[in-house]
Amino acid sequence: MSSPTETVPVWLPTDELAHVRERVPMVYVDAVPVRVDHLGRVERVGLLLTSRPDGTISRAVVSGRVLYGETIRESLWRHLAKDLGSEAEPQLPASPAPFTVVEYFPDPQRSGFTDPRQHAVSLAYVVPVEGHCEPSQEALDLTWVTPDEAVSEGVQQEMTGGQDRIVRLALAHAGRLP
Repeated sequence: MSSPTETVPVWLPTDELAHVRERVPMVYVDAVPVRVDHLGRVERVGLLLTSRPDGTISRAVVSGRVLYGETIRESLWRHLAKDLGSEAEPQLPASPAPFTVVEYFPDPQRSGFTDPRQHAVSLAYVVPVEGHCEPSQEALDLTWVTPDEAVSEGVQQEMTGGQDRIVRLALAHAGRLP
């Protein structure tokens, strides 16, 4: 028997999900994993190598849907653990507050953030991570880069769907945009 606060990991069947995506914005979280120094200054940014919804391979931040009945905090933890591995230790604050809200649209002209499958609203967070991180699930690789490298032209070109803008916004929020 499930408790009323238990998160159910089951999602809609593919055909039902497609039907809902055509009619309702989906809620997501985006998390920019970072390594920080003893004063909390960002020293490294964790970028995943993933297969995107449009079929391309690109660098990305941790991202995923918020499930029905799941708190934002639980969703962040689930996606960070799924993408960074079981030994990663995300340092979630007691009361997570996003640094920005991102609106993804199938049409790249709407907001500059694109998801060809749907209209999605995502709460974006900078999350310090300790421990050993190793890509898992759909992530093909995880690379820790400096803030300068994260916004370099080469790395930015490896990102799609507006993910490069999320990284820039995260670094600006943390006071580390070069």
